[in-house]
Amino acid sequence: MTLQIVGIAGLPRICADDDLAALCSAQFKNTTWADGTTGLRDGDILVITSKVVSKAEDRVISGADREAAISNESVRVVANKRTPRGLTRIVETRHGLIMAAAGVDASNTEQGTVVLLPVDPDRSARELRRALQDVSGLRLGVIITDTMGRAWREGVTDAAIGCAGIHPLEDHRGRVDSFGHPLEMTIVAIADEIAAASDLVKGKDSGMPVAVVRGMQAWTCDEDGPGAQALIRNSSEDLFWLGTAEAMNSGAQGAIAQRRTVRRFSQTAVENSLIEAAVAQAITSPAPHHTQPWRFLRIDTHKRLGLLDAMRAQWERDLRELDGYSDESIAKRLARGDLLRSAPVLLMPFVTLDNAHTYPDVRRTSSERDMFIAAGGAAVQSLLVALAAHGLGSAWISSSMFCADVVRESLSLPATWQPLGAVAVGYAGSESAPRQALKVSDFLL
Repeated sequence: MTLQIVGIAGLPRICADDDLAALCSAQFKNTTWADGTTGLRDGDILVITSKVVSKAEDRVISGADREAAISNESVRVVANKRTPRGLTRIVETRHGLIMAAAGVDASNTEQGTVVLLPVDPDRSARELRRALQDVSGLRLGVIITDTMGRAWREGVTDAAIGCAGIHPLEDHRGRVDSFGHPLEMTIVAIADEIAAASDLVKGKDSGMPVAVVRGMQAWTCDEDGPGAQALIRNSSEDLFWLGTAEAMNSGAQGAIAQRRTVRRFSQTAVENSLIEAAVAQAITSPAPHHTQPWRFLRIDTHKRLGLLDAMRAQWERDLRELDGYSDESIAKRLARGDLLRSAPVLLMPFVTLDNAHTYPDVRRTSSERDMFIAAGGAAVQSLLVALAAHGLGSAWISSSMFCADVVRESLSLPATWQPLGAVAVGYAGSESAPRQALKVSDFLL
């Protein structure tokens, strides 16, 4: 396989409404290949810088409008990056491209102006291809390129933002390599590789915005093809949807809303390191008198059933003897505790009252205890949010608070340990229903 790339010299400075097909075709006869032939052949691919296409489409504006143009050309900000030159916005353009400043560029244009990307690069490629084929009578491909940075890599390279008449991707999945190993992830961005290769001939400052590539005819096609849109990864499959700072900020703002009560867990095992990480965050909660009164017990399987049986027996006595419920009603209520039996992990949060102050009057002593309980509640909420941040679901169930003595006896705990319910933990067995929106004005008075 032989690959040849030739730059097209002699093009004039492109202005609005210039006929790119006619201007390029006029120079093809002067294009000489390594074998001494001139002109184009079937299967050749014209690679053209987007800036030239934009100028012909009158996409040049005043440089004073650059920041507004970046905003207008963007659908979302991916990341803001501070550089010695100032603040650079990495954005998603209306085309779906992720790039700095929405491709709005002040290079290779008149002083005081900037150039926008073509409105629809794939459409521009199709129109240029059609015109070139009408003039030449040949089957050609067209790629429109722009310069992009790359994650984790220094330097920039050209990539295809519009194309026609070529297959932009080659799917190698299902093939085997030279050792017989099946290829499972390999999809080659053919259009981007051609764009990058052609830039070695065009350059950034040579004044040669067009090149022709020969030897890639196996990837050309009779029809226009899917265009460069096929190269844009769907957002649902994008591992890097936001910049680092933006992702962290989004996570911080949405962390509490991610916490949802889960009523059905999958039986996927939960790594202990995730529980430890969540507890590590929970114990940063505020507490009275500079104490750390929180305790979290992870109840192992052999302890769990005995504890829950004892709690269930107390609950049943209360329902039957104090409330007078029927057997049917009691069974229905007791079933609510089954989640604690089936959850992959059971955590029991407590607050210790050892460091609570004692006052000579009941009022202040009771308030002191309430203060510690409130601190325990803050720690439990932090635990639930931390679990959600690690992708775990939870259900905070109050049952242990109604039978504190039973819990302490079953687990051989001091009388100063006050249970704060039980937390079932695991991976959600199904997605939660959308959270009902509440009016803040009903709660903020």
